[in-house]
Amino acid sequence: MPRSRILVVDDEAAIRDSLKMTLEYAGYEFVGAATGQEGLALAERELPDVVLLDIKMPGMDGMDVLGRLRSLNDTLPVVMISGHGTTSTAVEAIKKGAVD
Repeated sequence: MPRSRILVVDDEAAIRDSLKMTLEYAGYEFVGAATGQEGLALAERELPDVVLLDIKMPGMDGMDVLGRLRSLNDTLPVVMISGHGTTSTAVEAIKKGAVD
């Protein structure tokens, strides 16, 4: 049985590294991206089962990436993550298709 593939898009290397260790230990396949653009390219190429997406990133932020992911695959589960999020940001992300 193939392992579920999880794409983590976060500009913080320490967060990507921590999630990589945790997810691989739990038996998942990890794919990581440091930018929104890189995350979109990997989403198209690697066909992840789930995306963990940082909200606040330089350049293309997570909300922009979420919108583009939805246009590529409207059934792909996307979980928004952030240490800086607010309730209004969470509501906006859910309205754009993030997992509730």
